[in-house]
Formats: sequence, C-alpha cells, structure tokens
Amino acid sequence: MCHQPFRRRFAPSNHRSQCRMGYRARMIQLISYLKRKPGTTHAEFLEYWHNNHGPLIRNSSAAKYVRRYEQHASVWPEPGSRMPEPEWDGVTIQWFDSAQSFYDHMKEDDFPAMMEDTDKFLDMTKTQFVITEEPTIVIS
Repeated sequence: MCHQPFRRRFAPSNHRSQCRMGYRARMIQLISYLKRKPGTTHAEFLEYWHNNHGPLIRNSSAAKYVRRYEQHASVWPEPGSRMPEPEWDGVTIQWFDSAQSFYDHMKEDDFPAMMEDTDKFLDMTKTQFVITEEPTIVIS
C-alpha cells in the first residue's frame, strides 16, 4: 500500500519507491543519536551495541519492517589528543518503506524487549531520535 510522504510532495523520481497504484511514496528513516550509559567506556558501548543489540534487532519479528539497519560508530580522538570527545557515541539509521511500516514495527510483540535492551548500554535521557524522509542526494 502506498503512503504519502510526511511533508514533502515533490522530489526527484529516483529517490522514491514505485507503488502499484501509480503514486510514489518516499521511504523514511529513523536516525538515532546514541549516548552511552554513564560509567560505560566508548569501547564497552561499541562491544555491546555491535555484538548484542544489533543481533537482537536483526533477529526480532519487528525486523521484517526494517528495510535497512546501519550502525555508525563515532570517530574517537587518539589518546592524548586535544580534541574533545564527540557528543554522540554512535548513530543508527533504520530505513522503512513508509511511516506505516515504522509504526507497525513498534507493534510487534518483541519490540518492548528491544527497547528494554537499550537501558543496558544507552543513556536514554541524552539519546535523540529524528524521523526523516528519504534523503535528497546532492553529491553522489
């Protein structure tokens, strides 16, 4: 089923999914800016995120709604560097066919377990989420 994009009605046709009814609906992304739990090192955060939380999401029933799941670790300064630590420990980007797919994935029975798992490695008071439309590519 086709769904209209959240806000934008016009975009290059190569950035839209073709639907049976003749409309074109843009995919959406959930972009999450992740901050590790206090008392956890960046290395411990990465270990848990990559080896526990990622596989939990991949193996969940909610994963059938996720078109793509990306984990982007922040680049950390070298020891002794004067560069400050990044504000975020990592970013996830989850792609969904539509807003409805995003909402449907949250209705799956194992979704609460995935959210409960975030308490093991994330500071949810500092983690932020943004839902966006499929990007417009400026340089490729």
